[in-house]
Amino acid sequence: MQIKEKIDLGKTSLGIEFGSTRIKAVLIDEQANPIASGSHTWENRLENGIWTYSLDDIHTGLHSCYNELKKDVSEKYGTELVTVGSIGISAMMHGYMPFDANGNLLSPFRTWRNTVTAQASEELTELFGFNIPQRWSVSHLRQAMLNGEEHLKSLSKLMTLAVYINYRLTGEFAAGVGEASGMFPIDSETNNYDEKMLKKFDALCKNEGYSFSLCDVLPRVLTAGERAGTLTPQGAKFLDESGALKAGIPVCPPEGDAGTGMTATNAVREKTGNVSAGTSIFSMVVLEKALKGVYPEIDMVTTPAGKPVAMVHCNNCTGDIDAWVRLFSEFAELSGNPIDKPKLYDMLYFEALKADKDCGGLVSYNYLSGEPVSNLSEGRPLFARLPDSKFNLANFMRCELYSAFAALKNGNDILLKKEGVTLDKISGHGGLYKTEGVGQRITAAALNTRVSVMKTAGEGGPWGMAILALYMLNKEENETLEDYLDNKIFASAQSSTVEPDEADVKGFEEYMKRYNGSLDAERAAVESLK
Repeated sequence: MQIKEKIDLGKTSLGIEFGSTRIKAVLIDEQANPIASGSHTWENRLENGIWTYSLDDIHTGLHSCYNELKKDVSEKYGTELVTVGSIGISAMMHGYMPFDANGNLLSPFRTWRNTVTAQASEELTELFGFNIPQRWSVSHLRQAMLNGEEHLKSLSKLMTLAVYINYRLTGEFAAGVGEASGMFPIDSETNNYDEKMLKKFDALCKNEGYSFSLCDVLPRVLTAGERAGTLTPQGAKFLDESGALKAGIPVCPPEGDAGTGMTATNAVREKTGNVSAGTSIFSMVVLEKALKGVYPEIDMVTTPAGKPVAMVHCNNCTGDIDAWVRLFSEFAELSGNPIDKPKLYDMLYFEALKADKDCGGLVSYNYLSGEPVSNLSEGRPLFARLPDSKFNLANFMRCELYSAFAALKNGNDILLKKEGVTLDKISGHGGLYKTEGVGQRITAAALNTRVSVMKTAGEGGPWGMAILALYMLNKEENETLEDYLDNKIFASAQSSTVEPDEADVKGFEEYMKRYNGSLDAERAAVESLK
């Protein structure tokens, strides 16, 4: 069957993901091959001390992305996109979007990037005996309560961005279990919100005079393979303003970017994991058993199928590297020898491999925003060196790459060294892995673990979301997500693998002594540079 015929007959699945800097749509066929895509670039804004995107940003971005997809379909296959077999929506996890009963947003969208909920996070962690990070939806809700925010009197629904888009498309107030696990703790036995913790939170609400119950304002929880509604006529018009898209398309549970990353890298079985490295960086390790301790550096979330996952999430990754590359690009232009950005990244990343393993005495903090893993509520990008450090381009670039992974390494050292978690494989995906082999080698050094990057890794989260939509549509009875991915999606997948180099591992450990030993300098910069 020709691709045009597949598109016309709706033998496709569509995944749309709202990332930090890009909204991307990927259309796949029944074998999960990408056949068309569209994207829209956007940026969050710091307004009144809050990192946010407006509803207009969200709506305009979705329309632009979908129109690009339609254009791609038309140009490649000479047909109009009027239907698909299934749809899945993904977005940045966590955050806070409170709505009243009439569907009005009660406060600006507070994204995962905000670090303004320390008081609530600490209080809830102690109350539940379970780590509740600052970016989780329940932390934002509790902080709003502690702040006495007026909008809580009208609270009817608490959403994440993915839940909001799914609600607009289907009218169903639901979340995939992985997405829900970043809103409120999940009971792994029931794949639903933890009842005991819900009751404790509701007791707080009652004692403080709030009329809402948390279980009433949170979306219902669904696992991979279930349906989260069908595309309504209003939803079809919301997605495709031209009116060409037909209603009635089944929609799978909305998931967070962590869940789509696990799916896209086939890291949903026990003893597998993945690292997603872009604007932020996070690792996901699927556990065989519960951790013995409770750690502020480690979030307990789930796979899209509900398996427990230890997540180390760091707010900062490539942002500082990007800033330095822009500076080098300006110099190249000034010299009369401009260099294309992709080529410049490759040049600088490969140069880093020539450096001293410990970066020659340099240290860098890539904190554009606060970094909870390092207990910092604000960020100040900082580079430092000793007078006798080996300050050259190779060491500088290796230092910047180490900095991108340093906070993540601190969190994973707890898992791998203190808790004794074992891993069969780690998969890498995201923008930092575009330069072949370099990001893999740095990751392998940081985690002292074999790291693979699949040839499909560049498709990323929206491709993973499309696969989850395809799984809902085509799974056999009792076929698990793990088996479906192993046998039908990744059975013949190509990948490259890097083993940890002993000298690299030792060099990274030496760098971390300097990095952790000098964190007070970063804290002082936060206090003094206003």
